Amino acid sequence: MATTTQVRMRGRPAHTRGPTYLSYTPDGTKLITVGSNNTTRVYKTGFDGEPTNIDDCPEQNTGVASTNDFFVIGSEDGNISKFSLETMTYEKYLTRCSLPIRDVTISPNGQWCAVSSDELVVKMIKINETGSVMSLREQPKPVKHLSFDPSGKYIALSCTDGIVYIYSLMDDAPDLVRKIDGLIRLAETEDEVSTKVVWHPDGRAFAAPTATRDIQVMSRGDWENQRSFSNGHNGDITALAWSPNGAMLVSAGKDRKVILWETKTQKIITTYDYANVMDIAWHPTKNLLSFTNTDGEVYIYNDFVPAEHANLVRLPLQPAPFIHDPLSEISANARRPMANGLKDIPDRGVRRGTPDSLDDILDSDVMGDEDDFVVDDDGAGYALGLNGNGKRPNGIDASGPISKRRAQTWEPQYHEAFQPGSTPWRGNRKYLCLNLIGFVWTVDQDTHNTVTVEFYDHEFHRDYHFTDTFLYDKACLNENGTLFSCPAHDDTPATIFYRPHETWTSRADWRTPLPKGEDVTAISLSDSFVTVTTTANYVRIYTLFGVPYRVYRQKSSPAVTCASWRDYVLTLGNGPVGADGNATLLYTIQNIKRDETCQSEDVVALPDGETLKSVFFSDNGDPCIYDSTGTLLTLLHWREPSQAVWVPLLDTKLLSRLASGRKTETYFPVAVADNKFHCIILKGGDQYPYFPRPLLSEFEFEIPLSSKSKTESDEDGMDDENEGDELKKLEGAFVLKSLLTAQQKDLIDNTRSTHSQRTDLARMELEIDKALLQMMAVECREGEERGMRALEMVSLLRDRTGRMIEAAGKVAERYDRHVLGEKIREIGEARLLGDMEED
Repeated sequence: MATTTQVRMRGRPAHTRGPTYLSYTPDGTKLITVGSNNTTRVYKTGFDGEPTNIDDCPEQNTGVASTNDFFVIGSEDGNISKFSLETMTYEKYLTRCSLPIRDVTISPNGQWCAVSSDELVVKMIKINETGSVMSLREQPKPVKHLSFDPSGKYIALSCTDGIVYIYSLMDDAPDLVRKIDGLIRLAETEDEVSTKVVWHPDGRAFAAPTATRDIQVMSRGDWENQRSFSNGHNGDITALAWSPNGAMLVSAGKDRKVILWETKTQKIITTYDYANVMDIAWHPTKNLLSFTNTDGEVYIYNDFVPAEHANLVRLPLQPAPFIHDPLSEISANARRPMANGLKDIPDRGVRRGTPDSLDDILDSDVMGDEDDFVVDDDGAGYALGLNGNGKRPNGIDASGPISKRRAQTWEPQYHEAFQPGSTPWRGNRKYLCLNLIGFVWTVDQDTHNTVTVEFYDHEFHRDYHFTDTFLYDKACLNENGTLFSCPAHDDTPATIFYRPHETWTSRADWRTPLPKGEDVTAISLSDSFVTVTTTANYVRIYTLFGVPYRVYRQKSSPAVTCASWRDYVLTLGNGPVGADGNATLLYTIQNIKRDETCQSEDVVALPDGETLKSVFFSDNGDPCIYDSTGTLLTLLHWREPSQAVWVPLLDTKLLSRLASGRKTETYFPVAVADNKFHCIILKGGDQYPYFPRPLLSEFEFEIPLSSKSKTESDEDGMDDENEGDELKKLEGAFVLKSLLTAQQKDLIDNTRSTHSQRTDLARMELEIDKALLQMMAVECREGEERGMRALEMVSLLRDRTGRMIEAAGKVAERYDRHVLGEKIREIGEARLLGDMEED
């Protein structure tokens, strides 16, 4: 429970009355304070004597930032001055602004100094080369606060227009990547309230005070609101800072409160009573907090965190308070990550979980004894895993040094389970299902979720939503109903819930729990069955009204996902480990009602190192997959055991819309219907769709046969209608039509086909012959030397009546290809004779 500390600490008079600012050096040995007078004070940590004074500094200082070797201060006279911590003397001016400085900060690598003033432009000056200046110009009003993220790749500007401007510094020129409105309040540069963005030490999120006197956390990348620290202050917030390990947050306000919060729970640990606090700084390693006020005083508060919570200071780097932490979730379709083959290394490093966990790689507890470490003392490259030729052998990770123990420890990578058509949590919401019927999405409301089911065709069904206390995390939607599942939590087992869209009884939905200790890995819904794969490697099949129909254990494990269509169920799981260390992905297709196995533990055709993005049945009932290369594939001859083959329908990297190279986008697979690929176009590096509801796009199938570079097109000076492109299109159409015809023939041969299906097959075979005749015409136009290729196309004609061969002969005559015409007639006669012999 939060407590209010009554013991009051006396402030140290540091400067004359007025705004006072402070900064710790990164090593924590010194604390620098500046204020209204022209004296800067440097306090030595752990020393209670008088600080070192640096006189003849500018007056009316408005900010200070430091490294271990120097510090810079900004003042109302518009100057940014650099001082040496070694000599305690002034060194030089970094820059000068025509209006008062409002904030100054130094990049984490100590190379750049960012300066905001009452001017509109924010300057970034290279400290060792002051002639090198970058300007941030996109904001229309002066900037009140500046803040680098821990990596130095981004800088946040809190503008007086109430908008936060995020610039990327990864290129030579700063790039405005985001404008965040509604996070901070409007405030003038001289106001005593704070609108500063403070980055969490893990770099994945930042916090800022809001107009409602709360502190809102926002994640970087998706720019979504995460947890908030609320109901703490009754007055405007004037300062805030994360603890160095991110486990705590401290804030000060005009209500005379200094509040210490716990990051994980967003609860108040304790409250102190100090007025007019305007700047706060944590010591980098100790249980020590310093802050200044508008009376020119500095407080150096030892044991600031109460003893009963002092363990929070000693924790390693803690995660930012996400509603749903992306690092703690299983990605939708990733292989299990490895660090030199190690899967579960104990969390001992301070930087564990960050993108640059070098400390973890070098940690002695993980690496073993010092004698167990390979030392590159002669520069031969052993520590980098290089062989005698200076190359890295297969299987050696290039991310850092290796040890003998690490080289001997190896575990395979396998595909994690995922739910097709769903997205990970982003902020407090996620899509549970996206398909051509509609979509299902959920919102985390802390104590419960709210689930919404929406349909594209509102004449078909009406949208609905409900309060979800079970916390469903997977869903399937079809024309009959909606299927949900939730994970086990507390004493509640994992549960399956099915809700039909229409019923003729008072209640037709049903809910069934799984056995204790068993969780859901994936679910699918067809017109006939509900299919559930579980962590116990069971496949559980129910009828649409909840009757348990079949339970069996999947051969390939761990289970990955499933899909279904009518009576057919496709399940995927991890199989044997290949030479690259990745588990082979295996699939099985069964007809549940007839109890027949169409394909048993066959291999999913994935390139080395690639992953599966989605799996589903087309509207015609053919299995399809979409992989991480951006390729859509379908399964041909899948009803015949051991005859199935994965055939590409579309390679999205070869789409004409991407040919110029100026457009970068990816695609989220939704469905295959009407012989088209239905997807959501993702831009800006997004991997998953987000809200508001994205539009669906569709692409025609295009078998990847060849591609023509833009350079080639420019050189030959012809448009897309030249003969070479025409022939390529015809060849693509021929292969595609042959594939679709084969699928249609499989359907007719293995089902009770209808008259319309048989008529469609005859029409499709006729279309193949038409494509061959068109290809032959192009070959004839090219000249007599292409006659053999043209004749080969004639031999591929499917028509047995002779009409198509007769048409091929007429094409040859039209282009005066007499020898070709003779050869065509010979083929016609031979085929007629063969048919007579068969009869």
